[in-house]
Amino acid sequence: MPPLPDKTLSFTVRGMTCAGCSSKVERALQAAPGVVEASVNLATERASVRGAFRDEDVLKAVADAGYRPLAGARAAEVEADRAEELNALKSDLRLAALFALPLLALSMAPMLWGAHAHGGLTLYNLLLWILATLVQFGPGLRFLKKGARALRRGAPDMDSLVLIGTLSAYLYSTTSVFAPRIFPPGAELVYFESSAAIILFILAGRFLESRAKARAGEAIRKLGELKPKTARVGEADVPVEDIRPGDIVVLRPGERVPCDGVVLDGSSFADESMLTGEPMPVGKSAGSKVVGGTLNLTGSLRFQAEAVGQDTVLAHILSAVENAQAGKPAIQSLADAVVRRFVPAVLLIALLTFALWLAFGSLPDAVVRMVSVLIVACPCAMGLATPTAVLVATGRAADLGVLFRRGEALQTLAEAEAVVLDKTGTLTEGRPALTGVSALPGFDKGEGLAYAAAAESRSEHPLARAIVDAARARSLSLAEPGEFEAFPGAGVRAKVSGRIVEVGSRRWFEQRGYDLSVFAREAEAAAGAGRTPAFCLVDGRPAALLTVSDPLKADAREAVAELKGMGLQVGMLTGDGEAVAEAVAREAGIERWRAELSPTDKASALRLYQRKARTVFAGDGLNDAPALAQAEVGIALGGASDAAVETADVVLLSSRLMSLPRGIALSRAALRCIRQNLFWAFFYNALLIPVAAGALIPSWGLSLSPVAAAAAMSLSSVFVVANSLRLKTFR
Repeated sequence: MPPLPDKTLSFTVRGMTCAGCSSKVERALQAAPGVVEASVNLATERASVRGAFRDEDVLKAVADAGYRPLAGARAAEVEADRAEELNALKSDLRLAALFALPLLALSMAPMLWGAHAHGGLTLYNLLLWILATLVQFGPGLRFLKKGARALRRGAPDMDSLVLIGTLSAYLYSTTSVFAPRIFPPGAELVYFESSAAIILFILAGRFLESRAKARAGEAIRKLGELKPKTARVGEADVPVEDIRPGDIVVLRPGERVPCDGVVLDGSSFADESMLTGEPMPVGKSAGSKVVGGTLNLTGSLRFQAEAVGQDTVLAHILSAVENAQAGKPAIQSLADAVVRRFVPAVLLIALLTFALWLAFGSLPDAVVRMVSVLIVACPCAMGLATPTAVLVATGRAADLGVLFRRGEALQTLAEAEAVVLDKTGTLTEGRPALTGVSALPGFDKGEGLAYAAAAESRSEHPLARAIVDAARARSLSLAEPGEFEAFPGAGVRAKVSGRIVEVGSRRWFEQRGYDLSVFAREAEAAAGAGRTPAFCLVDGRPAALLTVSDPLKADAREAVAELKGMGLQVGMLTGDGEAVAEAVAREAGIERWRAELSPTDKASALRLYQRKARTVFAGDGLNDAPALAQAEVGIALGGASDAAVETADVVLLSSRLMSLPRGIALSRAALRCIRQNLFWAFFYNALLIPVAAGALIPSWGLSLSPVAAAAAMSLSSVFVVANSLRLKTFR
């Protein structure tokens, strides 16, 4: 049998209710044959597995752990399954309230005159038992089934704690009613209200938590809903899934674009805020690109489909957001380590509590204290502390046009100390224009420009495009280049009409011994004014000097000032000459810069920054890929090359530079939220477990009843999710 290929599989896992569950699923997946790496996210209910494995082995591992894998399920099917579970939870909550609230009211009656309900088969106790039984084996059955299954597998979880806690209180009380003589005199007490109230409060907490988690995942659902269900291809409306590349799609005002394509005819404006976070409509006419999910506003368009299904920009955004939400920031490792050992530790503490109170107190006290410890302990809050904040933050970032491709980048970006920017296309518009041509005797300006443009016609560099566009605007005839070679960060060489034409930087030519002094004064004057000089040599002889201007982005100075105001060091790296770099850096307000750098030189220069500070690099070109990979966080700007995007950890969907400080500010807010959540989760358990065990009774007389423990446990995880939801309002 041939070896299995390496791959990644992501799918939904249903039935996880606490951090212990997600940890259990993760361990089961890591033990599956062929799996190299597995990650499970409680907040999104998603599992991601990498390795050389069979899908059925991975799915079986999840099922054997007691959970439901939904592989290949569409988003609508997953949502329907979640809605069904939420409805079942709501029904159980209503049923628990129907029986538990009267039970609580009846149980309070003896307390009005300072007594506690004693055992024995009385009508009062029988009524309490009936109500408690209806709760325990009605709505509480979900805890009994899941908890018992987890105990049988030797991997106790939150449901196991609820099972042991509620069943202990219920069975103790039942024995007190039907066989009170088993207990010593005075120990035959009933705690039916504890078992019923625990189930009621935990169901209420899980219902609120599920609702809050649904709100936390709204961003990615909204992105998924941007794609229309049908589109007009020719004269017929067809399902979007049936569109193929090359199909001609008709788009009317007010309709969403069904796929990516290029406009053939018509004119309109499109709302692309879902893509860039920018509210201004974008004009569309023949030749314009349209992106699936964006909204056509005013006119009708005919466009040709280019990318459909999973190849569209919207699908890539959804995939990137899901991958980021599945990632684990480094700060989560502590919580994961604690959660793995938490439930067994709580069981041990509960047993010790029972033994100590039995030895030094009474049997009823021992039971109550043990139940309180089992119920108050909450691994859920620890498990939700990080993933819910990551879920909300990455979703909100996508709304703002900041796309995290890896969840780990959220923390790394928040902890950055320096930001280094590429020049062309990052600080500048990236749409340079030719501003001048000088030619030596033997060549006229048009001929020099034509040679340079022909050689540059196969290059993707912005300066090359400026030269080619200028030649075409002047209706110059461009010969087809042969033997084309590109030298990243330096220049190009090609054979044009039988002659060797080279276009590039002064440094590139001088390193190879060429004398360009004939153009020296003119080149220095252009560079001092912030224009980039490009030299054209034909058959080894200087032929023309071309100067190109690329204006600073309108928000570049503001963005640099904002980054400095956030306490970040700001630098610039560029392949341009010293004089051009100095002029642009001065205009942008940047004091530290390096010029005349090749792509590998940029990565080396970045390492110097990294010796002193955690460094972010932002760029957009093919020649920025090594630096993007070298940085702690690589950020690609809107319109970046494919290589830059694939290497980057974060993509700014807009080309506006102000998106960069906004993304860093959001990541800092998310990290603060995670730390608040983790502090609360650890503080809650560290404080309330000893109180529930009765540690403060001897000195302060303070304790925590099982009912209060259930309420506190339910509220702790709701607090964590609610705190994370505050990130939805980040501006």
